[in-house]
Amino acid sequence: MTPIITTRFVNLFYNEFQALKNINMAIMPNTVTALIGPSGCGKSSYLRLFNRMNDLIDGVSITGDIMVDGEMIYSKGIDIVALRRKVGMVFQKPNPFPKTIFENIAYGLRVNGVTDKKRIEEKVEFSLQQAALWEEVKDKLKKSAFELSGGQQQRLCIARALAIEPSIILMDEPASALDPISTAKIEELIYELKRNYTIVIVTHNMQQAGRVSDYTAFFYLGELIEFGDTKEIFTHPKDKKTQNYITGRFG
Repeated sequence: MTPIITTRFVNLFYNEFQALKNINMAIMPNTVTALIGPSGCGKSSYLRLFNRMNDLIDGVSITGDIMVDGEMIYSKGIDIVALRRKVGMVFQKPNPFPKTIFENIAYGLRVNGVTDKKRIEEKVEFSLQQAALWEEVKDKLKKSAFELSGGQQQRLCIARALAIEPSIILMDEPASALDPISTAKIEELIYELKRNYTIVIVTHNMQQAGRVSDYTAFFYLGELIEFGDTKEIFTHPKDKKTQNYITGRFG
């Protein structure tokens, strides 16, 4: 299998501070990769490389190769709008638009040039079904997204990301603001979605990483300490730092 995301010797600086140091990783399609490590170790900085969200931060400089679907995404002339269509993002806190449930999903379709009303309706329903939310909201589509619970809002944000048909979904601690029941629903959803999408998730929750991911990457002080099969990382870590973090000795 060819990797869908590849990074080679990637360094990232915020002005003088080096947040990532020589990161090499290959992420396979239709897998869930968990990025774990203590706060400030570079997980979210690494995640945001893949849809160029770091471009929005002043003083950022990046070296090395970052490829998505075989394309060097930091080369000149890259279409960033097209890249962000391909690489969806779900943030830590649910961030629905101040619109109806329907319009939250339809908005991205319209921005991307979809005008056919029937097509939009079909896509809204399909995206909500994929996000395991349709049965809960099908009679409330004209109501404000803010009337939904926190867990429902997060699934709405996932549906919104799915509507524009990405191939990759980035999730930055998608369940950290949610209660245990909502968290379980998000985890079930991640498991279902990997049939059709590649998912990269940042999580502080070791149990969550163990439950949802196929591969785990452990970051520490900007370095990738260990990357491999999740079961292997959690049961037979090769590096002492990984073992200490997983067993709760630090972090």
